[in-house]
Amino acid sequence: MEKQDGINKIYDGFRAYLTLERGLSENTCEAYSDDISKLLNYYDNDFSRLCATSEDDLHNFICTLRDIGIQPRSQARIISGIKRFFKYLKMEGCVEKNPTTQLEVPKIGRYLPSVLTVEEIDAMLAAIDMSSAEGERNCAIIETLYGCGLRVSELVNLQISQIYPKEGYVVVIGKGNKQRIVPISEIALSRISDYLEGSRGDLTVKKGNEDILFLNRRGSKLSRVMIFYIIKNLCELAGIRKEVSPHTLRHSFATHLLEGGANLRAIQQMLGHESITTTEIYVHIDRERLREEILLHHPRR
Repeated sequence: MEKQDGINKIYDGFRAYLTLERGLSENTCEAYSDDISKLLNYYDNDFSRLCATSEDDLHNFICTLRDIGIQPRSQARIISGIKRFFKYLKMEGCVEKNPTTQLEVPKIGRYLPSVLTVEEIDAMLAAIDMSSAEGERNCAIIETLYGCGLRVSELVNLQISQIYPKEGYVVVIGKGNKQRIVPISEIALSRISDYLEGSRGDLTVKKGNEDILFLNRRGSKLSRVMIFYIIKNLCELAGIRKEVSPHTLRHSFATHLLEGGANLRAIQQMLGHESITTTEIYVHIDRERLREEILLHHPRR
């Protein structure tokens, strides 16, 4: 019982540290907590064994992850969480030395996200039944996701008071509760206006959701899962066979901006990326697409 209390105390303290001191989002904290729980299970929740962790112990743990089929990309994320955890343990005086300083992240290939063409996005929008209440809302959702490049968590939490139609921008609360200003298209504003004046106005809004833009039929905030379902269903109706998620529309937003000649730094600011290196993936996508076009059409391919 005493062992478990020690583990629970440090586990709860780490979560509080991530949320309050590091300002990480709930989803990021949840991911890190899940990663740390794997390490704690490896030690059978023995606090004394955890505090005596060596670099070799961690290498053995990573080998275990590999043996049970966890892919390099997921391993890299788990290692990132463990590094933060031991940094916290050292700060709290639970360990004398941080055993993760020399811990290497497995090499992973550069991930190229799936991107929709403008025609495929148009096909998704055309598949929406605009005669239904959900159709009006779903059309506004797709136009907002694609028109502003939002993360799904940013979309479901978007508030009416954060939209400035006359000025043509929205205030987005991103990762770590950081605010950014993102331009919004006239088309997206028009669809949002239609939804607000139409089907949303007919809803009985649940208390606490009055300012939330996108609601379900019961007048509550939409879940992230529901957004995934809406997009999956529209892709099936539009005959799109790619693996598509809400994030695909964010990737498409950035890629189409770059193809249209937008500045990479401006795209970084609109996406809310902390580092320009994260945004540079879209340059790589653009080059890959160019290469595919050459291979497809050049007589010497």
